[in-house]
Amino acid sequence: MSARETSGRQLLLQGNEAIVEGALAAGCRFFAGYPITPATEISEIMSYRLPAVDGTFIQMEDEIASMGAITGASLAGVTAGVSLSVPDSVRTPVVES
Repeated sequence: MSARETSGRQLLLQGNEAIVEGALAAGCRFFAGYPITPATEISEIMSYRLPAVDGTFIQMEDEIASMGAITGASLAGVTAGVSLSVPDSVRTPVVES
């Protein structure tokens, strides 16, 4: 677990929560997610955090479609993210335009 300083207080975050906060802090405003363990929690959190920052969340049918969606968003000038499940880890690339 990690903590970060926010408005004079510290937050204790789980790893997936920290991934979401880091992506949002990096400017991620589009996220295409596919709910698959262990990345489901990232998609869930992004689904309600992105609208709060005028971002867009879309649930995709698979990881390949998710990659296509963030590629399109990036080409349109939007910083985009996706969470992917790969053996023994979770990858969350943030694509900057």
